[in-house]
Amino acid sequence: MLGRRGSLWFLAVPPYLWLVLLFVVPLGVVAAISLLPGAGRINFNAGWPSLNQYQQVLETPAYLRRLGISVGMAFVIAATATILAYPVAYFLAFRARGRATIFLILLLVPFASSYLLRVMAWKLLLGREGAINWVLTSTGLTHEPAGLLVYSQAAVVITLVYVWVPFAALPIYAALQRVDRSHLEAAADLGAGPWTRFGRITIPMSLPGALATFFMVFIPTVGEYVTPSLVGGTDGIMYGNLIQDFFTRAGNWPLGSAMAVLMLLAVLVLVLLALKLVDLRRVAA
Repeated sequence: MLGRRGSLWFLAVPPYLWLVLLFVVPLGVVAAISLLPGAGRINFNAGWPSLNQYQQVLETPAYLRRLGISVGMAFVIAATATILAYPVAYFLAFRARGRATIFLILLLVPFASSYLLRVMAWKLLLGREGAINWVLTSTGLTHEPAGLLVYSQAAVVITLVYVWVPFAALPIYAALQRVDRSHLEAAADLGAGPWTRFGRITIPMSLPGALATFFMVFIPTVGEYVTPSLVGGTDGIMYGNLIQDFFTRAGNWPLGSAMAVLMLLAVLVLVLLALKLVDLRRVAA
């Protein structure tokens, strides 16, 4: 029979193995491709590793500008999704009581449908002949359909916020579940009102979960390319769309790999800076 130490290794090795095979190795391959000196078809015999691809990206203002725009859009999407998800999670944790499981299931129902179908549904809603424009024109708020609702950065932000809110509520809900109710009761006994208890106890104790939610939405959104392709048009494309084009249409894998590595490094730097500025242990104390 396996001892305690042997059982620990038996349980830990498979996840680490999958992490290495499905995450570390692909990243290593992308990094190796980005160091190829030539453009176009992959040829590992083309010569010594080179930083030519990185130099080309850094010397092209359009690439860097698009990366900055994508980071800004991801920040807005992550912040908005976190803010909108907080009341949902609060309701599930403090108000739903015995019906929390039912509401939680209803919250996850959208994930039973295809991601592409949900995005296409928003494309129809935001279109010139869509439901939103119909309401605007019927109520007299606009005299003609607003063309800025679709094929724009606003359409990408709205769609991705909708996509992320149900998923973003889960970490916040887990954080709120760990809030010690005795702290709230003690504050109430000392005369603190509901808003005081919420601002002085609930928010600080759940803030680590909210920050985790923000990063969970922010990190993958920076490289998003499916949603901008469907509802963003030329004005709403993101950095991930440029990477996709270099891997597919242009067939320039080295340059696309260099752009992907630079995006990963930029996101890591931003996350590390945020974690440096925000001490989660101090916040949760």
